[in-house]
Amino acid sequence: MQIKFSSLMLAFSLAVTSLFAQADQYSEAKQVFEQAGESGGFFANSYGYALFPNIGKGGIGIGGAYGDGRVYVGGKHVGDTSMTQLSIGLQLGGQVYSQIIFFQDQRAFDDFSSGNFEFSAQAAAVAITAAASAQSSTGGGSSAGASGGQNDASTVTAGYNKGMAVFTVAKGGLMYEASVAGQKFSYKAL
Repeated sequence: MQIKFSSLMLAFSLAVTSLFAQADQYSEAKQVFEQAGESGGFFANSYGYALFPNIGKGGIGIGGAYGDGRVYVGGKHVGDTSMTQLSIGLQLGGQVYSQIIFFQDQRAFDDFSSGNFEFSAQAAAVAITAAASAQSSTGGGSSAGASGGQNDASTVTAGYNKGMAVFTVAKGGLMYEASVAGQKFSYKAL
């Protein structure tokens, strides 16, 4: 009986610790984007955003990426999301990065939260650390930023494209690639 109670208490304390660690993960990622130049201004002027603290990416010829995130509207957590990506082309390595997608208005949020939103291979993201690769778009231009590292991240230029603005921060790893990829998102309201 006492062993079961001890096991139950241990499991409970691990679960609580995990929740706090996860909450800190989102807080830390948000803080990096808030302090990263132009992306910081989007928090006050957007309808909402989707925040992915850790997206893992890897590939050898064929690659993929996956990450879980949260969706916020008016500063409140309104749903959970996940991102999957499949890429084909010249690529080798692995990388972990954070990503944030700002929604310009309710229409953009509704598009994203419709259930199975997808960015095409032409979607552009602003890379806001020196370790991140620049992204370009055949459907709307390109932009990139550079700085010393995650704690010193800064952006150069960005704007909404079809109601959304995307920023990434490289956290670690090394990835060489010249590939075509699209990101697909699922959404579940709270």
